[in-house]
Amino acid sequence: MSPSFLFFLFFLLKFNSLSFHASSPPPSVYDTFVNCLTKNSIPQSEISKIVYSPNDPSFNSILQAYIRNGRFFNSSTTSKPVIIVTPTVESQVSGVVICTEQTNLQLKIRSGGHDYEGISYISDVPFIMLDMFNLRSISIDTNDKTAWVQTGAILGELYYNIWKKSEVLGFPAGVCPTVGVGGHVSGGGYGNMLRKFGLTVDNVLDARLVDVSGRILDRKSMGEDLFWAIKGGGGASFGVILAFKIQLVTVPQTVTYFRVERFIEDNTTTDAVVQWQNVASKIDNDLYMRLLIQPITVKSTKSIRATFIALFLGDSNRLMSIISKEFPLLGLTKQDCLEMSWIDSVLQWANFDNTTKPEALLNRKGDPLNYLKRKSDYVQTPIPKNGLESIFEKIISLGKAGMVFNPYGGRMGEIAEGETPFPHRSGILFKIQYSVNWHEEGLTAEKDYLSQIRDLYSFMTPYVSKNPRQAYLNYRDLDIGINDQGPQSLEKGRVYGTKYFKNNFDRLVKVKSMVDPQNFFRNEQSIPTLRKQRKMF
Repeated sequence: MSPSFLFFLFFLLKFNSLSFHASSPPPSVYDTFVNCLTKNSIPQSEISKIVYSPNDPSFNSILQAYIRNGRFFNSSTTSKPVIIVTPTVESQVSGVVICTEQTNLQLKIRSGGHDYEGISYISDVPFIMLDMFNLRSISIDTNDKTAWVQTGAILGELYYNIWKKSEVLGFPAGVCPTVGVGGHVSGGGYGNMLRKFGLTVDNVLDARLVDVSGRILDRKSMGEDLFWAIKGGGGASFGVILAFKIQLVTVPQTVTYFRVERFIEDNTTTDAVVQWQNVASKIDNDLYMRLLIQPITVKSTKSIRATFIALFLGDSNRLMSIISKEFPLLGLTKQDCLEMSWIDSVLQWANFDNTTKPEALLNRKGDPLNYLKRKSDYVQTPIPKNGLESIFEKIISLGKAGMVFNPYGGRMGEIAEGETPFPHRSGILFKIQYSVNWHEEGLTAEKDYLSQIRDLYSFMTPYVSKNPRQAYLNYRDLDIGINDQGPQSLEKGRVYGTKYFKNNFDRLVKVKSMVDPQNFFRNEQSIPTLRKQRKMF
């Protein structure tokens, strides 16, 4: 019988009313944790401002502030942390790591809360949640075009701070401004400049991280293996990332945006989607064209809408010349093209209107809460027209689930698969994000919509990558595997790990085994160690 299991039995016997959904944690756990923080040089005056038990009036508001998926917002079946800690300085994070380990609890780390499966703030075992939102300082150096950004910052804050310093600098990260820097970057975040500049992790120069011993390390002191691992391998498997130093990129004074909608009733729409597949990853690297495939209902008739959304790093005249030559079936007109500054294009992609000021990017609240599920795939061979037609019919029959096609090529194809843990590089035409949102409450509705997206994912099997069927870490999907951290941890980790990381999974396991051999930093899809793990309570 394992020590952790014996501890759990003791836990239950001593606190018969214990529930991880209960109103307060066992006093001994809270007291032990707080006493440990004190011993690790965190004054009581600071502890009282950053440590919250479920008895605290602010506990629920802090927990719910960065929950981005309605499935986990207020459900009686959703586990809650035993304690929430909201550090305000880096040294407090060191104490939290040390003291969570000493209390034999799991540590969950949340930066922006956008993990699609909520694993940064929920767990099936007792856990402490480390919420990084107070650590969000951003320092821009326009001379060498770099920035230090703490991981509790959101992308909107980063973009705003860059813009305030320079109108010709940017950063190639995501289009949703409320996404947290920590999870986004460490998972291999991407945005609408990836064909020109690659991923976020292709532009990371340094990092600060708290390891399992509570040490604060930078690139030099952590070593190149660990630095490599956190650039796309998911930081929460290796430590608590405090900040990244990033390389900013030069953007033109004028960029061009367009959004063009087509419907399958138009006989050329499917042909345009076929042509998009053949040109979107090969066209000028300054052009990124996302394609949304969504079911709609028009006058009681079910249909498909194909929406082409683009960012072009240049003016509309050059854009029109490229499109008319290489993608004529789009039917783009000069009137469709909106010239603007890069920061205004950030607002456009975030679905703000033309009058919105950049200060809107500082709003951390985000969109109204939806129930949602996401999945991902990668396409290496164009889907033929008859295949697209059958896919459109399937989407219509399902009713709600849709897809987003994100083109690769350009800079993405120039970087070797092993350069970072993110392996989806040369040979990828586009990535698919499967998407379903709903508003109805209850398990019946959830079961229906989850069935829809899983059905669509299954239907797409003939058209996507194989051996492995690749997936994107930042589109977290527990359907492809869950690790209970038991004796088969390595084998279970390999199931999802090869989908996310391909051959890089083995190197990630070696790094994990070196820096966290006891597997303290773990979650439902973390990187396992080489040694067999005890099943954690």
